[in-house]
Amino acid sequence: MSRRRKGRDVNGILVIDKPQGVTSNGILQQVKRLYGAAKAGHTGALDPLATGVLPLCFGEATKFSQTMLDSDKAYITTARLGIRTETGDSEGAVVEEKPVPHFSEEEVEAVLARFRGDIQQVPSMYSALKHQGKPLYEYAREGIEIERPARPVTIYELKLLAVREQELDLAVTCTKGTYIRSLVEDIGEVLGCGAHVSALRRTLASGYTLANAHDVKDLEAMRERGESLDGLLLPPETALTMFPEYRLSGVPLVSILNGQPVRIPGQPFEGFVRLYGEHSFVGLAEALPEGDGTQLVPRRLVKNSKR
Repeated sequence: MSRRRKGRDVNGILVIDKPQGVTSNGILQQVKRLYGAAKAGHTGALDPLATGVLPLCFGEATKFSQTMLDSDKAYITTARLGIRTETGDSEGAVVEEKPVPHFSEEEVEAVLARFRGDIQQVPSMYSALKHQGKPLYEYAREGIEIERPARPVTIYELKLLAVREQELDLAVTCTKGTYIRSLVEDIGEVLGCGAHVSALRRTLASGYTLANAHDVKDLEAMRERGESLDGLLLPPETALTMFPEYRLSGVPLVSILNGQPVRIPGQPFEGFVRLYGEHSFVGLAEALPEGDGTQLVPRRLVKNSKR
């Protein structure tokens, strides 16, 4: 006999503006309790130092967590020049200090140009990447260095916001898997003085921005006033707007809802699509070219009484 899951059935996405000094999982558990939700997860952890956009998925929305993890991200970060740390951020022990020359904006821009576009990046030993099932940061804390091959990432935007005596403010838009700490360390190395991240704020994740984000303290205040938090939840499909929309009805819709692929003649297209029935979102499907048409294969379907 299976154990009954505790909590209520909550479905949707809530974007949190994560505060500094707490883990992403700590925020997840706090918000999950506020909602009394049976099932919830986050879509990519932020370090305790970092703040900003943290989408949380509840119920049916958790089916799209991996797709959300694969999305592009954007950050605003402050690079502290002249100091390298163990972890690449201000929480780590200082391992080297160097004097910081005076840099003009033109000199900094010339260095940043080397990091725009497709680059190779070696992940930090203090990242959550796993080696033999164990996160790299656990090896690092034990004083063990693991060889990490460089990985391809793309920096779509690397904008210089400000130059101060010992700091640079940067705006970064990048692909998944980009480590801002590693980027800042690499920039510091080219500048010749070293650098680490002293502040990091995520401004975009899974298509959501800070304009969509809520403060946990505001949620707690709403609960204390007896107000429902459910109205703050966004529909799962709002995380999938990077994919085109396709609508089905009749027999093809029934087939998809039963987990069966359907053929769409005369409309060759390819890639993931957001599927809708006559009334609501159905799920995510993959379109595969087939002859003069397309085969739609259901990948992630949501439970819904209205189709």
